[in-house]
Amino acid sequence: MRNDELIALDRAHVWHPYSPMPGRTDPLVVESASGVRLRLAEPAEGRAELIDGMSSWWSAIHGYNHPVLNDAVRGQLDRMSHVMFGGLTHEPAVRLAARLVEITPEPLRHVFLSDSGSVAVEVAVKMCLQYWRSLGRPEKQRLFTWRGGYHGDTWQPMSVCDPDGGMHELWQGVLQPQVFVDAPPARYEESYAELLRTEIGKHAHTLAAVVVEPVVQGAGGMRFHDPAYLRVLREACDAHDVLLVFDEIATGFGRTGTLFAADQVEVSPDVMCLGKALTGGYLSMAATLCTSRVADGISQGEVPVLAHGPTFMGNPLASAVACASLDLLLAQDWQTEVKRIETGLREGLAPAAALPGVREVRVLGAIGVVQLDHPVDMAAATRAAVREGVWVRPFRDLIYTMPPYVTSDDDLARICAAVTAAAAAG
Repeated sequence: MRNDELIALDRAHVWHPYSPMPGRTDPLVVESASGVRLRLAEPAEGRAELIDGMSSWWSAIHGYNHPVLNDAVRGQLDRMSHVMFGGLTHEPAVRLAARLVEITPEPLRHVFLSDSGSVAVEVAVKMCLQYWRSLGRPEKQRLFTWRGGYHGDTWQPMSVCDPDGGMHELWQGVLQPQVFVDAPPARYEESYAELLRTEIGKHAHTLAAVVVEPVVQGAGGMRFHDPAYLRVLREACDAHDVLLVFDEIATGFGRTGTLFAADQVEVSPDVMCLGKALTGGYLSMAATLCTSRVADGISQGEVPVLAHGPTFMGNPLASAVACASLDLLLAQDWQTEVKRIETGLREGLAPAAALPGVREVRVLGAIGVVQLDHPVDMAAATRAAVREGVWVRPFRDLIYTMPPYVTSDDDLARICAAVTAAAAAG
């Protein structure tokens, strides 16, 4: 198919994320991908290929077309591409669940596999609500969180996304009203810690769970906060009999410098959500882990099963490549690689702080963020980055990068130059 034909069909029929229908701008057509590079079907701004500064929305941590991950998918494809998970099981899913239990914080013991991060949060909320109903406390049905969060696009996750100015503001008055406090400060402030303790205690009789993104708030604003707040939440939840949910879909598997963000203060939630990098960006898969306390509580109820069952739950292809991705990550010195990327981002993005219109530059692990004092001109910023040979996807007032861990120092420098150019143009 010619490129113009493909674009015309795309514009007419394909609804892209967070975009109108029909589309108003033409997406770039990717022909193939390898390593950290996306090869375009036709050059854009004079570039036939782009360095991926986004890890395909934070998932492709090993880059593209990796031989180990390719072999895992091919080998599993020869055996079985899919089989229903109701009443049946298979080795890839069992191995994956056991590995996740092994590497996540104690005492997470049980793994529910699903299709996407948003569904993983949906399942986590359902676990918490059903837990309290099974214990005869159905009044505990609200969720507590801080502003600036983002947890996905399905129903319950939308209710704990930032209700003011977030992408789900449209649904105010329809979604279940939850309990919100101000977004956490970057540095530890005892007054804010006391606010968390007070508000959790005040609403504890109706709270099923506290749901937060630990250390990094992702698509809600790319904000970082002191890990000590996680300890405050754990202590307050224990004191007031409230479950604690960590959404580590964006932060899991090394992105913040520790394997999981919760590891930075050795705090464990009652429920943890994982996704994105779980399969190395190859297939859609997510996981919701919980403690035996939660699983046993649900099992004691009038309905002793978790009422959820995705058709493609535990898909063998996704499970096999997830196991291979975890093996690949943990067999290497990924901490050193993430630290190397962090150093490169700090050095490479520092000049952006002096640009007119830049409010702040911040870096944590393999995350680099340039925040403007105005909404990004998406078209201008994207063109500027593409001219530098890099793909980034700005949003709101943010131009950011989450590069694959295999990004070389030279490519990292180009990513930083592109983000800086995008900030200047946007």
